[in-house]
Amino acid sequence: MSTPQPLAIIGAGLSGLCLALALHQQNIPCVLYESRPAPLDIGGAIMLSPNALQILDKLGIYKRLEPLGYAFEKLYFQNDGKLLDTFEFGSKEKYGYSGMRVYRYELIQIMLDMISEAGIKPHYGKKFARITKEDADGVSWEFEDGTTGQAPLLIGADGIHSRVRSYIYPQIAPIFTNMAGISAVVPTKQADPNGEANLPVTIMNKDHGAFVAAPQRKGGSELFVGKQFRYTEERDREAWEQLLSDKNWCVDFLRTGHEEYPPIVKNIVSHIDPDTINIWRFHIIPKLDSWVSKGGRVLILGDAAHAIPPTAGQGVNQAFEDVYTFAKVIAKGGSKAIQEAPQVLRNWQQKRQSRIDGVLQLNDAINKRRLPAQNGESIVTEPFDLHWLYGVDFDVMADEMTGN
Repeated sequence: MSTPQPLAIIGAGLSGLCLALALHQQNIPCVLYESRPAPLDIGGAIMLSPNALQILDKLGIYKRLEPLGYAFEKLYFQNDGKLLDTFEFGSKEKYGYSGMRVYRYELIQIMLDMISEAGIKPHYGKKFARITKEDADGVSWEFEDGTTGQAPLLIGADGIHSRVRSYIYPQIAPIFTNMAGISAVVPTKQADPNGEANLPVTIMNKDHGAFVAAPQRKGGSELFVGKQFRYTEERDREAWEQLLSDKNWCVDFLRTGHEEYPPIVKNIVSHIDPDTINIWRFHIIPKLDSWVSKGGRVLILGDAAHAIPPTAGQGVNQAFEDVYTFAKVIAKGGSKAIQEAPQVLRNWQQKRQSRIDGVLQLNDAINKRRLPAQNGESIVTEPFDLHWLYGVDFDVMADEMTGN
């Protein structure tokens, strides 16, 4: 019996690395390509909910990650210093996992260690350029350095600025929302010396926007803090870099209006280390009819396929759902799944899209619930039923995707 040809993964960030581990678990060989010259060792913390943690547990990642993360079960929302709403982000009792906040680079390093143990070596400095051929036998492509490759399937896990997506949708590019955010990190004791605050919290103010404070590190010794702002003018990358380089402006922005927030914000902004300042821009992509090329040999997943607004904190969590279910579906179909890739992948996407649509509807419901309170109106405070999101067994879901 011949050895199956490896699948190709473009992008060795969280989605690509997780996909490599999921495929390896199913005994499906793969090759990882990353445009950067070395692994990404920067990036702020991310929030992982039970749906993603279940997947990371199934892949053997969770036991290595859990000692590094800050565990929590609720997100709190305040308006004018009063509790406005809570949002369940996990429950060990109900779903088997609390929510977790952990640094992106720490999770990446765990995955890098695990793919190394699995004998998978990412190829760095390989910037995807173009697809050169796609037919029933597979797909061929070229990198910017002139080297080429071929595989039965090519998976674009290369983020919101995906080059692989441009093959499927040449006219679609990420849209800057004119929203950006400034964040910093302060000691939690500085913000909440008596340990009395409900955290993580989003504190709303009608004049100065939402101020976010979220503990991180094991035990919550650090506090991520941030605010968003809107620009009506377009800025190129150089202009954004110039803005970020003005650390004093960034600190002043975080301090603006602090006297109109509860005392915890005053404590937070009393001392901000400029070296912890970060800025990020919010992009969106329109809903895509298909994540799969017409030939069925090229697909995209994660942020390349669906950049989800952060309202419900599901961006990276949905990416992990993508990669785990994809690997299971391909494994269950065996060689037939590769041969019949166009239909198999479209069935998979249809099921995944229904989950993504559910998250987008949840985002809308959260936003609508909080808007009246900011306008002084009464709001609904019944908790959301989130079992559909957090309580799913993804092995069962993969069976349903394949009709088993």
